[in-house]
Amino acid sequence: MELRLPAPCLIVLVGPSGSGKSTWATGTFHNTEIVSSDFLRGMVGTGEDDQQASKTAFSILDQIVAERLGRKLTTVIDTLGYNQDSRQRWVAMAHDAGLPAFAIVFETSAAEIELRNSRRLRSTPKSVLSKQLRRLHAVRDELAEDGFDQIHVQQQVALVAPQIASSSQTPTRDGQTSTGHSFGLMVNRFDWGGDREDFALRLAAIAQRAESAGFRDLWVMDHFRQIPQVGRVWEDMPEAYTTLSYLAGVTSTIRLGALVTAVTHRSPVLLGKMLATLDVISRGRANLGLGIAWDAKEHQAYGIPFPGTPQRYEILEDTLEMLPLLWGKGAPSFEGKSFTASELVCYPRPIQEQIPILVGGSGEQKTLRLVARRAQGCNLFGRPEAIAHKVEVIQRHCAEYGRDPNQIEITHLVDAMTAEDRETLRHRVDQLRGRSVSAAAFGARHNAGTVDDQVVHFSAYRAAGARHSIVVLPDLHLEDSIESFAEVIQRMSGP
Repeated sequence: MELRLPAPCLIVLVGPSGSGKSTWATGTFHNTEIVSSDFLRGMVGTGEDDQQASKTAFSILDQIVAERLGRKLTTVIDTLGYNQDSRQRWVAMAHDAGLPAFAIVFETSAAEIELRNSRRLRSTPKSVLSKQLRRLHAVRDELAEDGFDQIHVQQQVALVAPQIASSSQTPTRDGQTSTGHSFGLMVNRFDWGGDREDFALRLAAIAQRAESAGFRDLWVMDHFRQIPQVGRVWEDMPEAYTTLSYLAGVTSTIRLGALVTAVTHRSPVLLGKMLATLDVISRGRANLGLGIAWDAKEHQAYGIPFPGTPQRYEILEDTLEMLPLLWGKGAPSFEGKSFTASELVCYPRPIQEQIPILVGGSGEQKTLRLVARRAQGCNLFGRPEAIAHKVEVIQRHCAEYGRDPNQIEITHLVDAMTAEDRETLRHRVDQLRGRSVSAAAFGARHNAGTVDDQVVHFSAYRAAGARHSIVVLPDLHLEDSIESFAEVIQRMSGP
């Protein structure tokens, strides 16, 4: 069983000479993450066994550890780990930097240690080695006083994104991997380079690959320029519904929507007409993501009115009430708080009896109350524990309105980056991270993990009540990014 620890972090190795700490460390971590007292003795002395160089070597080691932890870089300290003052100092450094600290204890048998020592070119004196072996028991007892977040016996370890590490410690309700989970793909960046003449072909290829991989739906953002959380304002950002209409013609099964459509960007009736048209030309595959909008600067830049929050909520509520009337039979009138319509005529009517409406946002008193009253789904934010709380809020609102909460699909939006093994994953991370961004920081931001990691990760969301995950793939433009995630979809599909 692999132990998943969150990166970045501090790891202190504890064990006598010959217990296998250095061999284990070099086989588990990147060489830049390991700070070894033996190596530093070799750098400042006659060799790694030059005990006269120990004082200088440990002084340098402390400086390196302080610098790395200050920059929030994973740091693996390879010493005997017997000095309690040093351990407590390192743990304090880690916690001051906001990083967790772990101790890994090596309990290799005395016979194996003595055998390894005998084979060394310069072996540790037997009296010194015997003292180290006897001391280990007392050191194990001391570790509980040092402030480590966790203490583990030497085993197979993987450094993973913090959210994946925490998910691996959260059992599902039945103790098994969750199944029956579905996935959507969010395309929020179009900085692929190349000629504009190739833009449509690249977009079509992504949608077709997502369809083949088993993604249930594909989403784009309803913004007219790139948002600062994702990229630079001057990056390509095609208009959402023009793009979805094109994708309807180059795909056959994947559902299509904007996550989420701003109620301020278009007349509510016009939006309803656009969705009906999209549903017809896609043969019943339209989804509607809807929200109150948030980007005031974008509205100002394009001369679009941006009312206050109460007014935007009124538009959202009116739109949710009006759309079923527009898509239904006849030509009813509508009078809401924010707009009126004398004849809601919509031909051709949508193929779907009800185009699913997903409301984005997590506000408990207004947004989630509207979800409980009028929506078919919602898109929530946060980690599994936050999702679980929001699900409980929705259930309470549903009880208030006499609605079955199972009629509402709980979705969430999250980054995910996947590879078949850790070596491939590390290479992919290194391809994308900036020069001054550590692999751990990039991996944490984008929840980088193997297929097994992602199954654990998304099972935690499933256990929290989310039935559908909409993922952003930061490596979308790289070969095999979608296909790598396909195995996650396959593993989590089923009843």
